[in-house]
Amino acid sequence: MAATDIEPANNERAIVTHVDTAEVPSAEWGWSGESRRTFRIAGWIVAFILLAMIIGNHKGLIEDIYLVGFAALIVVILVRDSILRRKPR
Repeated sequence: MAATDIEPANNERAIVTHVDTAEVPSAEWGWSGESRRTFRIAGWIVAFILLAMIIGNHKGLIEDIYLVGFAALIVVILVRDSILRRKPR
């Protein structure tokens, strides 16, 4: 077999994934795909951190407007995602 040939995927173990391990070798270890739950939790944490950054030693309100605006944008995206996820396709 030449060095540029792709070896066929080894399907000895029952791996539940929607990708071919020949195309994505990391799928064999279960590292393929995205965890929507992890991204949602991270989004809520980031929104909370942005709002917590309002407490600080700055005097202007421009920083607060940007922090609240970005936190609100993240919350809107998270709420929209949860609504669309519940809707049947």
